[in-house]
Amino acid sequence: MSDDIQGRGPVRDASVVVALNADGMVALLSSDFSRHGGEYLFLPGGRREDGETPEECARRELREEAGITAESWGSLGSYAMTLDSTARVHLFVAHQLTCGPQELTPTEEGFKLAWWPVSDAITAAFNGRFLLPAGPLALLLADRLAEAR
Repeated sequence: MSDDIQGRGPVRDASVVVALNADGMVALLSSDFSRHGGEYLFLPGGRREDGETPEECARRELREEAGITAESWGSLGSYAMTLDSTARVHLFVAHQLTCGPQELTPTEEGFKLAWWPVSDAITAAFNGRFLLPAGPLALLLADRLAEAR
């Protein structure tokens, strides 16, 4: 399925996950995006497949890209991707993690997983180290939610 119809932007929803381990560290991925000038950070996530709910997509992407499953899930909201599309990005926070092997597709080869303190990940976002905006938004929302508890 195309993600762009006549230049009007994405047509499939996506999900992005802030996975926090018991020590409060966040799972971050990095990869080289030479088209955009180098290596960038990002959270596990991606486009929904046919028939998936936003949470099912988040669970699949977290397992595939990071090798992580989670017992506890919470929504951080749903936001438009662009003004020219009805596609939305659904943000989640995941806790009670179990780590296993990554299940990377050929287009995901080279994704590297690392655990970062949330504050350092937010600093990296402020320093422009994230390519896409959903990750920094999700990090900030998850951090704010944690502060409120």
